Amino acid sequence: MFPTLQNDDLNLEAAVASIRPQLVEFLSHRPDWLLAASQHFLPMAVLSSLAGVTDHREKVSVLLDLLEKAGHATWKQFAQCLCMECDLPLEMEILLMSSAGEGSAVLMCVWLCFSGLMRRRRSSCPISDKDVKQQRLDSAEKYQRLLVDSICKRYGSRRAAGAAAQEPTQPLAFSQAFVNLVLRQSKASRLKERTDKPREDVASAPEPEECVDTAVRVSDLFGSVVRSGTTKVIFLFGKPGTGKTMLMHRICQKWAEGVLHQFLFTFLFEFRQLNLLKRKLTLKELLFDLFLQPEDSPDAVFQHLLENARRILIIFDGLDEFAGNMDVSSSSKGSLSRSSSMSISELFAELCHGNLLPGCTVLVTSRPKRLPDFLINTVDLLAEVWGFDHEKVEEYVSHYFRHHSFKEQAIAHLKNNTKLLSMCQIPALCYVVCICLEYWLLKHQMSVELPQTMTQFYIKMLLIFINKQQGEHAGDEEAQLNSNKKAILGLCDLALKGLEAKKLVFYVGDIPEHVKEFASLHGLLTVFEVKTNSARPETGYAFVHLSLQEFFAALCLMISKNVDKSHLKRKLSLKSKWTLRNEAKTEFMESFHIFLSGLSSKECRTFLMLLAEQSEAWVQDKQDAILQSLKKLAATQLTGPKVIELCHCTFETQGLEVAQHIGSLLNFKYEFKNFRLTPLDMSALVFVINSGQDVTRLDFAGCPLDTDCLEMLAGCRNVEHLSFRSRRFGDDFAAALSKSLGEMGSLKKLEVTGGSITAVGLTDVVRALSHCLQLEEINLQDNRIQNPDVRTVMELFSRMEKLKKIDLSKNNLSLKAVLLLAKEVTVCQNATELHVRYQCMRPNILLVCRSLDLKWEQNKECATPTRHLSLCLQARSLSSQHAKEIVSILQSYPHLSEVDLSDNKLGDEGCSFLLESLSWISISKQLNLSHNLLSVNGIYSLLKAVSTCQKVMEVEVSLYHNTAVLRFTEDGEFVSPPPGREESLYLTDDQRDDKENQTPIPSKKIRYCYCHFQASDLEELCAVLKECGSISELDLSNNYLGDEGLAQLLQFLPNLKMLRSLKLNNNQISLSSVFCLAQSLCTLERIETIDLSLGRMQVVHLTFGDRIRLRRTSSWRSCFLVHPKHVTNGQCFRLRDCMVGPEDVTRLLLCTQPLSDFILFSSSLLFSIRNNTFSPCCAVLFANSINLCERIRRVEVRSSQNAFLHLRTSTQSQKTSCRLTDCAIGQRQIEKLCRVLEQHGWLAELDLSRNQLGDEGLRFLLDHLHRVPVTCSLNLSHNQISQRGVLHLINAFSTSGNTTEVQVSLCSKATLIIKLTSRDDPRKILRLTECSFQPEHLEKLWLVLENCTSLTECISSNNNVTVDAAEGFLRSLSKTPGPLKISIEEPWVCKLSVTSLLELAVQAHGNITAITICKEKSLFQLGVRLPHCLEKVGSVVSRLNLNEPEIKQACFYQKVRDKCTQLQELRWSHVELHDDTEMLVSILLPLPDLKKFELTSCSFTPAGIDCLITGLQRCQAIEELNLGHMKLGDAAIPKLVLGLCEMPSLKRLILNHNNIGDDGCSRLAEALRTMHCMEEINLGHNKIGDLGLINIAAVLLEMQNLKRIDLSGNYPSLAGGEKLMEALANCKHLEELILSRNAFGDGTVVKLALCLPHTNRLKILHLQHNNIGPAGGTELARALVACGLLEEISLSENNLGEESIHALSEGLLHFEHLRKIELKLCGITDDASKLLSRGFQQCPAMEEIILSWNALGDGGAQALASILPGMEKLKMLDLEKNCIGACGATKLAEGLVRCPEIQFIRLWDNPVPKGLTESLTSQDPRLCFSFC
Repeated sequence: MFPTLQNDDLNLEAAVASIRPQLVEFLSHRPDWLLAASQHFLPMAVLSSLAGVTDHREKVSVLLDLLEKAGHATWKQFAQCLCMECDLPLEMEILLMSSAGEGSAVLMCVWLCFSGLMRRRRSSCPISDKDVKQQRLDSAEKYQRLLVDSICKRYGSRRAAGAAAQEPTQPLAFSQAFVNLVLRQSKASRLKERTDKPREDVASAPEPEECVDTAVRVSDLFGSVVRSGTTKVIFLFGKPGTGKTMLMHRICQKWAEGVLHQFLFTFLFEFRQLNLLKRKLTLKELLFDLFLQPEDSPDAVFQHLLENARRILIIFDGLDEFAGNMDVSSSSKGSLSRSSSMSISELFAELCHGNLLPGCTVLVTSRPKRLPDFLINTVDLLAEVWGFDHEKVEEYVSHYFRHHSFKEQAIAHLKNNTKLLSMCQIPALCYVVCICLEYWLLKHQMSVELPQTMTQFYIKMLLIFINKQQGEHAGDEEAQLNSNKKAILGLCDLALKGLEAKKLVFYVGDIPEHVKEFASLHGLLTVFEVKTNSARPETGYAFVHLSLQEFFAALCLMISKNVDKSHLKRKLSLKSKWTLRNEAKTEFMESFHIFLSGLSSKECRTFLMLLAEQSEAWVQDKQDAILQSLKKLAATQLTGPKVIELCHCTFETQGLEVAQHIGSLLNFKYEFKNFRLTPLDMSALVFVINSGQDVTRLDFAGCPLDTDCLEMLAGCRNVEHLSFRSRRFGDDFAAALSKSLGEMGSLKKLEVTGGSITAVGLTDVVRALSHCLQLEEINLQDNRIQNPDVRTVMELFSRMEKLKKIDLSKNNLSLKAVLLLAKEVTVCQNATELHVRYQCMRPNILLVCRSLDLKWEQNKECATPTRHLSLCLQARSLSSQHAKEIVSILQSYPHLSEVDLSDNKLGDEGCSFLLESLSWISISKQLNLSHNLLSVNGIYSLLKAVSTCQKVMEVEVSLYHNTAVLRFTEDGEFVSPPPGREESLYLTDDQRDDKENQTPIPSKKIRYCYCHFQASDLEELCAVLKECGSISELDLSNNYLGDEGLAQLLQFLPNLKMLRSLKLNNNQISLSSVFCLAQSLCTLERIETIDLSLGRMQVVHLTFGDRIRLRRTSSWRSCFLVHPKHVTNGQCFRLRDCMVGPEDVTRLLLCTQPLSDFILFSSSLLFSIRNNTFSPCCAVLFANSINLCERIRRVEVRSSQNAFLHLRTSTQSQKTSCRLTDCAIGQRQIEKLCRVLEQHGWLAELDLSRNQLGDEGLRFLLDHLHRVPVTCSLNLSHNQISQRGVLHLINAFSTSGNTTEVQVSLCSKATLIIKLTSRDDPRKILRLTECSFQPEHLEKLWLVLENCTSLTECISSNNNVTVDAAEGFLRSLSKTPGPLKISIEEPWVCKLSVTSLLELAVQAHGNITAITICKEKSLFQLGVRLPHCLEKVGSVVSRLNLNEPEIKQACFYQKVRDKCTQLQELRWSHVELHDDTEMLVSILLPLPDLKKFELTSCSFTPAGIDCLITGLQRCQAIEELNLGHMKLGDAAIPKLVLGLCEMPSLKRLILNHNNIGDDGCSRLAEALRTMHCMEEINLGHNKIGDLGLINIAAVLLEMQNLKRIDLSGNYPSLAGGEKLMEALANCKHLEELILSRNAFGDGTVVKLALCLPHTNRLKILHLQHNNIGPAGGTELARALVACGLLEEISLSENNLGEESIHALSEGLLHFEHLRKIELKLCGITDDASKLLSRGFQQCPAMEEIILSWNALGDGGAQALASILPGMEKLKMLDLEKNCIGACGATKLAEGLVRCPEIQFIRLWDNPVPKGLTESLTSQDPRLCFSFC
């Protein structure tokens, strides 16, 4: 049946309005017909007005308006004519016929006749179309009536499970009268946010006004208008139990009653039933087969549905319950049609997209879960089902108890119990509560004890249902449970299996009969028809609510004997509000975890024991497993919704101990963002927070909260910080919140930001807060407060003594309100800060107050607190007109600390007026007048304030940046001098004592940067500066002074007698100013440093020493410098980025030439020019500076860009060095350089590396070398030298008398170093490495070497010397008269056998004294002593027959024996000794002079080892035995001991890395007892434990000559370590103690500390990696003071701690001989490194400092940089793997400039920017940032 419109005005207008757009569209294509038809209904005079309208749509619209205005009768006639004449769409035709009074039979007949006559004119089939249309209309009307009847039967009265279809009985569970729900509409665009990212993870920003949710009615859901033909998708989401399904049924009922007349047809599908479909469907099958089949003409009905799609409502309930995959692939798009068979997912998607029924309305419900992608972009209306509010709860309860006399008592009981009331806001729970409440009131009307948790309510509901059906005769609850136990267990099993299989609908075969009867009887299952096809429907069953199925499933786990604790724990997990996109939804368990938690409470234990038939211990064991899982969950990373879920679980347990534990772990996780919290959520949250021991913070950002939630907060006792951020929160929220604040006794900070609170809401909050005396901070930022009651706000400070801050930032306060607030602050005695800053046209206002006990300054005389107020008024609107009012406000404050008036419009006039009054305004810190439209005149007035107001200490002005800041001294820091009295710079002796008793005038700082000053402005500027008096810092950077201005300023400087710093950066100066400034080193006596750069950023920085005091004489009235006493750290001149030519360098040197005479007492001078470009001639000129100034100790020019001149102090050596590296010096400049160097007396070092000398330049230098007094080192590396140059060098070396060593390498290193000496030095060493000699070069080399008769050592490494060439090499060295060491390092060495190498060795002339073979390094080395020995006759005779192998071998052995009669040293390493063992044992070891035998890392056969050890027994003269890395083991030690006993002269025994254990060590100890000459024992890196160590310790008592002990890398414990330390006290001569990697610990180290005073000769101590902590480290550091001869300390890889480092730092001053200290990986912090730096400074011999892998920062690096210039012997500083940044690295580079002796500083893996590392390395290659 179609709803017809009545013929009244209202329905007529509604009908026309509903079809007006479609009607205009239809008639705009037939304008002629419409105009002709209108002539029958309207007079021509009216139609004539349309002549000027040309647009068809406009003309149609005007005509329709005229027809409507003509009256009802005219419109009816026109509508009838239109229906008869035109082929209208059926929907439009029905509406027009209804509006025209279609119900009249006579009119309908006339219409049909007229229609037939008119249609005959245009069609050969006169009435066939109309007949078809009428037939379709009749079928549709019939189907509509069928739908109405079906829906009334389905949802008018639902049937319980098992009830007959004809009996509309009400089920006992979850079925009550419908009460309207609370719906809140949101913007559909926010749905994408909810699904793209979980809302709790989105950072909360203040929402715009349009994002605020609004309340809607059900009728409003369908009221919005969409475009014609566009499908409207409505999405409703809500938490479980909020009534979504009941609402859908209600909508169907209302449609069936004719209320929703806009829809002709309504269909409802439940996803839980759609899950049962396994086949694909067409749209027609979905509507007819699954919902309702038409009685006849299904095709006609379906066609009618298609034509009237916009009047069809399709409801899909429970999207979250769909078990299939809803993410439809895009591949199917475009290929589907209405007749296509599709899956449920595809059908749903196509309907939402509008592809199947364009224009229909699709209503979808779901729990808050992830939505399909296609649905996100198609939703037109989004709303949330909130359930009930308090009013709805009361309405529902009133209806439920309407037949009971105790209705009012029930309502009152709920109102008085906030927890129950919050639970009742979920409709499903409200019904359960009502059931229980009814049961108790009927039985115990005076005493009602309802359950506390949702789980307990469900249990109680089950018991009540059983009791109601079985009556009182059934006995108590225990008896009732026992009688129904089997059915309950079956129902539990059904529920769990259903959830695990994602099954919510069950068939008859799925449910046992006894279970079905039980559930049907008690209304726990609902029954319905299930249609999966057009065949006969089946009967389906489902739990009346999903939460009921979850309850029984959880109960099944708790009582099942087959479920253990581990399985139970796996089932417990928290559900988020929005599942992630990549999270597969596997179970329908929304409340399952809550029920599991609830069943773990003590109150449920008896219930579980009865059902499970188990003991209390068995049940408790399962409950404890759940509780432990909850505790573990609290320790994980949880989002806001999961925290709420955990709180619900905790609340369900009702366990105080569990709540306390979880509350303590969640204490810092109460931050909730962008999801709604219900009163039930808040109740659970409050329970957990109140159970905790500590106060906490609650933060709600973007979370919708109703007033009921705020009422729950009132009971939250442990909240210290409460924060709300949402644009939803307005005055109503403020009023509701105000009611709860008074009861929150721990609240100290309240934030309501980003809201919509106005002055009205502020008043409510202020009124409530006045009772919160404990509150300390209030933040109301970013609201809508415009003109608040300022006085009321300020009164809060007076009433609330603990209040510290009120923040009203980003509100809309007017300027008038701001000034009023500033005035009121003066009245409030507690206020200390007022900040007003405008941002985005809104002021940021902050009021700060401090209590009397916080940061008060005490007046010494009256002892009353002094209030200092900070005032900031960046109002952007203050002009000169407000200056008087501002001054009045400022003067009313007795004590201001800071005043900020920036970002205003005061201008010159306003600022001048303010500055004139400055003396009467009490400001102690700062006045900021930036951005106030100041001009040059205005900044002069600022400068004058310095002279008029004595408290002004600093003025900082920039016209370019619009900054103007004045800073003041703190009150009482100085006393103003008497007026008219000026301080004299130089004091007489009579004045000095009086002056010292006076308080000096404080120095002042002036910074006028970017002020457009030119040279012409200096006269006026200097006049003002002169009045300012004692200026200590003057900064005029970034102006336009130029050379002229700089010269004027230098002349003015003597007037600034207190000046310490002058900066003139970026003032467009030229090179002439550089000369002027260089000259000032002589003319300005107090100057300390000049730092210049003429690069892109010019730098001019001058610093001055302390004020000079001088003596006045009676004859001279003027100041005269008699004895200047500079208190300086030395003078320094630095010049960078300046193009300097040779003549400029000469001029600069001449400018500074008088320094050696003028500066008498300077400690040092550094003259540097950086980032310039020098020619080679300039480099030579710099070298000539050593002849111009005797104080120059080093000249250094690097890379033709950086030049440094270092001057020596009076205490430094007179040696001079010259380094000209990478300066392109070639043959042309070397002659000039030699002439320069010849003039100097004593040159210690000449470094010409990385130049372009070539062979000819080298030849010239060598020819003149005897004239150059070089006495130490000459470095010519990287100078393009070839083999020819090398040969010439060797030839010169052979004839030079003062050359002691030559090092040459022609590989990539290109090394060429010549060492010379003026003393008689017998050494003469030649090192040739990788020179790529060819045979012709080698022949010449042998000839040259024959003339080197004074060589003491000749080393050839990888020079292409073959085995045959090696014989020539040995023969060429036959004329050396003294001892000679010959070394050959070539690849063939490692390939030859020992015998072959010895055959080569005997080719050398003279006696062999040492043989070294190291195959790992391919090294073969001989020690030879001449003159030759004569061959013995026997050896000659033996050559007569060499064909016999035995004779040949015997001959060779004899020759070896003859050549090695004087052999003293035998060192073999990495040698394979098999056949050669006999020769070693029988020939070499018995030699009488053999004193040193080293055999390391060699391989032997087992028999060879025994032979070797036996042979050692014949080495009676041996003094040093090294068998390291031989892996001898304990088995070899007994035989070795026998040999040791035959070595009475043995001094050094090295057995490291030999797998020696306690047994072997003990045997060695016995042998050592008789070896009184022993000086060194090395047993490192063996397997010695306590027993072996104790035996060694016992022996040490008798070894008085022992100097070195190495026991590192063994396995002792505390006992063995302590015994060893006690024994060390007897080693009086001990010099080296190596105990690394033993893990001794603090106890052993403390013992060591006790014995150290007895070992005062100790020089080397290694204790790295010994588990030394702060305690042991401190004791050790203090004891080391007794070892004054220490040269090397290693404490690396120990966690020493701050106290240890402090003690070590203090002790370093006692180590005058300390050369090396290792503190790698010691946990040294930045502060600790500063202490160490001061200690290092006291070590004059320090050469190497290792501080890598610590935590040094920029501060530590800066401290080290400051001490580097004073450490003259330091060569290496290792700072790898620290935390040094750009600042620290730059400081180190600056310090390194003053340290020419340092070879490198390692800075690898520090956080220094890559660009900076490259820049610093280019400036000084000694800074190493790479791994090496």
